[in-house]
Amino acid sequence: MKRLRQVMVGVVAAVTLLTGGLSTGAVTPTVTAHAATSTTSSTVNLKAKAGIAVDATTGQILYEKNGDQSLPVASMSKLLSIYLVLQAVHAGKLKWDQKITISKPIAKVAENTDLSNVPLRAGHSYTVKALYQASLIYSANGAIEALGSAVAGSPHAFVTQMKAQAKKLGMTNVKIYNACGLTNKQVGDLGYSNVAGKAENEWSAADQAKLAVALLDKYPEVLQTTKITKMWFEKGTKDATKMENWNWMLKGLTASYTKLHVDGLKTGTSDAAGANFTGTAHNNGNRIITVVLHAAHKSETDPSRFQQTQKMMSYVYNNFKTVTYHAGQSITGAKSVTTHDAKTKTAKTALASDVKLWIRNDQVASNITAKPQLKASLTKDNALEAPVAKNQQIGTANLSLKGDQLGFLGNTKTVKVPLKVTQSVEKANVFVRMWRWVVALF
Repeated sequence: MKRLRQVMVGVVAAVTLLTGGLSTGAVTPTVTAHAATSTTSSTVNLKAKAGIAVDATTGQILYEKNGDQSLPVASMSKLLSIYLVLQAVHAGKLKWDQKITISKPIAKVAENTDLSNVPLRAGHSYTVKALYQASLIYSANGAIEALGSAVAGSPHAFVTQMKAQAKKLGMTNVKIYNACGLTNKQVGDLGYSNVAGKAENEWSAADQAKLAVALLDKYPEVLQTTKITKMWFEKGTKDATKMENWNWMLKGLTASYTKLHVDGLKTGTSDAAGANFTGTAHNNGNRIITVVLHAAHKSETDPSRFQQTQKMMSYVYNNFKTVTYHAGQSITGAKSVTTHDAKTKTAKTALASDVKLWIRNDQVASNITAKPQLKASLTKDNALEAPVAKNQQIGTANLSLKGDQLGFLGNTKTVKVPLKVTQSVEKANVFVRMWRWVVALF
């Protein structure tokens, strides 16, 4: 990454539930409109090679341009590295006050003042917390390489972990060469001798969105750091460095917009990548994530990536509203399921978790429908087999939006919400079952 000069809503993930003999009263879902964030536009003239806007909880896609095209991502790579760092911290493998000693190859990367860096001296030690903050706030390349080596034992071992984690997150067609997003040549001895010097990390806007959704879901505390506009590194020493966040959309910085409450996440810049940005905003209780790949980068002060991000964010908040179903509510298409060998031939069902979906302003809540998907272990002849306890999770309600062409991250048109039975499903006695069998013969 070349050195720059600085001048929404959720759904619950899948499990399963269903509800027994008695019905629960249908409750009207909550529909929430959103205040306009700028002049309303029903389209996005995105001036970037690729971009995507998604709900930060469900991964519902709200806008997309070339979302699956694999492109260089530069320092946005650091979000995958940070995911693994936080994973190590939560597992107790790293501690915030733990000191990491800097190797000569990492110090050499950090000494390059043409790149985004904080001073790291070979043989000197720095805390995990300080390196973590430098990586996120100042996009310090040497700092994230030091963290990666501490997590995995070596830079190449960390790359292996990055690839494995990307696969777990459903990221596809990824190319990963280092923890920081520089070219293979720029990282010097940390790179690979059998890889071209110009090679750099690549994946798609959709994959970057998957990463950001997973990061905020599992480690939401990352926002406490990504929202910091200024911080000192090694304050009070001869290496003291004032770090100013490269995310100019943060409150008080040059590309901030008062009606968009942006608090993250990460920029990325390189000759091959142009200007990239993974942003997140939290407006009216709804958090969205946007990704811009390859916006213009005509100078160190070019704000294009942030202007394109504002377009997408404003488009979403101006043109969509959210529909919320709460746990215990039934939903069209999944209000009941057929039973097998039960006293009643159907069982009433309800959602076991809250779910929030976005619909366009010209749509209504009835555009959302659901289809029950039962756990195989609880079915017989494609029906719910009695007995089943009250409020037991029996599967999922797979929600979809009529006419939706974008769907959700992962190339699916549905989001899965736990489904439960609202009352116990009792098994019919042997005489009732025999009578049904006889009737079925005729």
